[in-house]
Amino acid sequence: MSQAVGQQIEADFFAKFPTSAKMYQQACTLFPSGVTHDGRYMKPFPIYVDHALGAHKYDVDGNDIIDYWSGHGSLILGHSHPAMVKAVQEQVAKGTHFGACHELELEWGELVRQLVPSCEMLRFTSSGTEATMMALRVARIATGKTKVIKFAGHFHGWHDLLTQASEPPHDDKTYAMPGVTNGVSEELIILRPNDLDLVERAIAEHDPACLIIEATGSRWGVVPLAEGFLQGLRKLTEEKGVLMIMDEVISGFRVAPGGMQEVRGIVPDLTSLAKIVAGGLPGGCLAGRADLMQAIAFDNPFGQKMKHPGTYNANPLSAAAGIAVLKQIADGEPCRQANESAAKLRMGMNDVLTRKNVNWVVYGQFSIIKVFPGYDGPRPTDDSFVPYENDFDRLDRKHDAQLGHAFRCALLLNGVDWFGWGAMTTAAHSDEEINFTVNAFERAIDALRNDGFIE
Repeated sequence: MSQAVGQQIEADFFAKFPTSAKMYQQACTLFPSGVTHDGRYMKPFPIYVDHALGAHKYDVDGNDIIDYWSGHGSLILGHSHPAMVKAVQEQVAKGTHFGACHELELEWGELVRQLVPSCEMLRFTSSGTEATMMALRVARIATGKTKVIKFAGHFHGWHDLLTQASEPPHDDKTYAMPGVTNGVSEELIILRPNDLDLVERAIAEHDPACLIIEATGSRWGVVPLAEGFLQGLRKLTEEKGVLMIMDEVISGFRVAPGGMQEVRGIVPDLTSLAKIVAGGLPGGCLAGRADLMQAIAFDNPFGQKMKHPGTYNANPLSAAAGIAVLKQIADGEPCRQANESAAKLRMGMNDVLTRKNVNWVVYGQFSIIKVFPGYDGPRPTDDSFVPYENDFDRLDRKHDAQLGHAFRCALLLNGVDWFGWGAMTTAAHSDEEINFTVNAFERAIDALRNDGFIE
């Protein structure tokens, strides 16, 4: 044994998940590092899931585990919601890929337009990465400009145009990314978040085509957006003639049916969506002003068309799933339930940390939970608390990798699957699951202390 996550934790992990350990050995012969998504990599090995329902998933060894990955954020109703399952099953029998227009894409598009304030027209994609790629290209065609402003730590997919490499604390201000050419990265202006004066100066200096922002702050809320920052950006970009792109891939249909733009009362020029929009199946879209979306149209006023193929755009299965889920969340009740469960969980976990005298803290907004180890500030007094008064340099930092693996293992041993240092709830997370998770978290803290990770 490597004992990469502590002697007792690792021994218990191998004992509880023996089939996953065996499957991972095979995976390492197939996939780089044995995984098909960077976030699923963990030591000593990841678990393999057989099926899932509601807030629970069941692994290949028969363990019942409460899930906080929530399909990487794509689930708001929980796993395998009956309405979504029925819709997809019925559509499979009719066809999975017509290679043609179909009625479901119309219903799906109308639902998005009804729920998302900025949506006058839209175009479906197969992922959030594709939606943000499209947003930049549309903005460049519409404005004739090339520069793009984004914010440090904000994630918009893994494509060349918006990805950044520098890990917190962002010592390398070039943000150079392996495999991305200088010519591409030089079009990107990366700014610290929550500073409107800095944005105004950058606009004056670079005359950008657009500005893109993750609607819940860096990497879904590690550094939340300051109060009034989104509204200030909307006012500033309107005044300066810069297109505002709101990345609601995670926040869309999660924080509220109309996303963060509904909550904050603003209308961006363009919005990238994915995850929940397709009901947990692959899918995304770009939504926004009709005049801007004409950049994708044939014979458009810009005199040049953005090319947009895509084999699975608006495929019938994703459309069926998306329609079923968007109908369920339209009244806002599932979003409210998920937000309420997350608030209870944050409070319960912080109570554990206080009682156990552990220098960690839990924070977050809406249905998002963030764990911050090695915290040396005051304890939270209410659920609006953000560590270090939302100081970017102190919050957006890299945590110890070995501790991170051990934390995930300790939680899994106690029946909880956590999304790294973060988590998302769904409407399926009831008080029963929340109470179980708080108790599991307490046992995980004890295990980490016993293996020397916590003093």
